[in-house]
Amino acid sequence: MAITALLALLLFSMPSHAQENRLPSIGGSGGGLIAGQQESDIGQQVMVSIRRSAPRISDPLVYDYLSAITYRLVPSAPLQNRDLTLALIDSPAINAFAVPGGIVGVNGGLFLNAATEQQFASVLAHELAHLSQRHFARRMEQQETSAPLTLAGMIAGIVLSAVTQSDIGLPPLPGPRRWPPRTCSPTAAPMNRKPTGSGWTFWPAPGWTLAACRKCLKSMRQNRMQGNRLPEYLSTHPLTQSRVADTRNRAEQYPDENIRDGQEYHLMRSRLQVHYAPSPDVAVETFEAYLDRPDAQRNDAIRYGLSVAYLEDRQYEKAVDILNDLLATNPGRITFQVTLAEVRLAQDRVDEARSILKDALARNPGNYPITHTLALTEIADGNGAAAAEHLKQLTRQLPGQEHLWLKLAEAEGMARNIVGVHRARAEYDVLMGDLESAQRQLRQAQEKLPAGAPQRQIVTERLAEITSRLHARANS
Repeated sequence: MAITALLALLLFSMPSHAQENRLPSIGGSGGGLIAGQQESDIGQQVMVSIRRSAPRISDPLVYDYLSAITYRLVPSAPLQNRDLTLALIDSPAINAFAVPGGIVGVNGGLFLNAATEQQFASVLAHELAHLSQRHFARRMEQQETSAPLTLAGMIAGIVLSAVTQSDIGLPPLPGPRRWPPRTCSPTAAPMNRKPTGSGWTFWPAPGWTLAACRKCLKSMRQNRMQGNRLPEYLSTHPLTQSRVADTRNRAEQYPDENIRDGQEYHLMRSRLQVHYAPSPDVAVETFEAYLDRPDAQRNDAIRYGLSVAYLEDRQYEKAVDILNDLLATNPGRITFQVTLAEVRLAQDRVDEARSILKDALARNPGNYPITHTLALTEIADGNGAAAAEHLKQLTRQLPGQEHLWLKLAEAEGMARNIVGVHRARAEYDVLMGDLESAQRQLRQAQEKLPAGAPQRQIVTERLAEITSRLHARANS
C-alpha cells in the first residue's frame, strides 16, 4: 500500500550489519519549551482526552500483539524514555500518531490496510521516530516564534487527529475484502502540521527487509487519493514526488531478502476484518468465499478469520471444528486457545472454557489474553473473588487500561468486597481525569476500613496523592 511503502524505509533502510545508529537532530534543539516532566504531563492529558472521546479496541489478543511488535522495535530506536503507552483506536481509518510522554496510537484500520507485517511495522517505526526526535517540542518552539498556540490547543489537535475517521481511499488488499469504513464527524479543525524530517531517519530492525517497500513503490502516487479526499495519515505525512524518488533510490541500494511475515499479524488482521464487517453473516459469507480460492485451505489466517466470523454469527460448533483443526497443527498457540475458550464461553460451557484457559495459563503464566479471558469466565460463572484475583494481576501489569479497572470493580461487587469496588472505581476515575470522583471513592473506602488496618494505610496514602494532585491543579 502507498503510505506504508513510503514509511518502510524507517525500518529497513540500514544494512543488517550496522552496529550503531543515531538519529540526527532535525529542525532545532527541542525541549526548550517543554521537556521532562512536562512532556509526561502532556502525555497524561492526551490519554485522558482519548479515553473520554475515542472509541477503543479492548480486545486483549490484538492489544497484546501490538505491544509485542512495538517493543520489538524499541531496542533499535534511540528513545530516552522507553516506557510507552499504547492507544488502540477503534476506527477503520488508516492512522497512527505519537505524543510526548511516550504515547503511541494506532487505528484498527492500520491492520486492514497494511497487507504485511513489515508494512505495519514501518508505520510504528515512523511514529517512534517522531518520539525520538521530539517533534512536538520543536513544533512548540516554532509556534512561539510564529502564531500563538496554547498547550490546550495542541492537545486538542493531537486528540482530534487520533479520533478522526475518514474514508480511506486505498485499493482492496489481498485477502478477505475490506468493508466500507464507518464514519463520524470531527468536532473541530485538525491542527496545522508541517512535514518533519523523521521519514528520512533510519534504524535497523533485525528480521525485516526492504521487500515490502519496493513492491509498493509503483502504486505509491497512483493510490494516494480517491476523489478529493486524502487519507488521514497521508494528510499529516505528505507524499511528494521527490520523497517517492528518494525512497526508491534508497530502497534500490539494498538487496531483497526472503523473510516471511509472522503468522500472528495475519491472525489479528483477520480478527479485525470480522470486527469491522457490517454484520456477522457478511463476514461469514466473505471468509467462506475466500476459503474457496486456490491454496486457501492451507492458510491458517483465513481459516481463523472464518472461525471468528462463525463465533460472531453464533455458529459455534463450526467455529469449534476449525479451531480444533488449527490447534491440532499448532498445539499450544495462545490465539487459538483463547478463541476456543471464547466460543465455549459464548455457549455457556463455562467448565470447558475454564479448563482450556487454565491449561494454557499453566504453560504461559501471566499472559494477558489468557488471564483476561479466564477472568471473564469466572465472572460468567459467578465467581467474583476468583475473577478479581486475575484482574488485580492484570491491573498491576497494565495499570493504564481503564477497562480492566471497570471489570475489577464488577468482580469485587460480585464478591461483595465493597472496599475493593471503591478502590477500583477510584483508579478508573483517575485514568478518566475525574480526580474529584476518585477522591470521593477513596474516602468511602477509607471509612469502611478499621483504623490500623494495613489496607486502610494503603488507601490513605493513595487518597493523599489524589488530594495533592487536586490542590496542584487548583493552584496552576
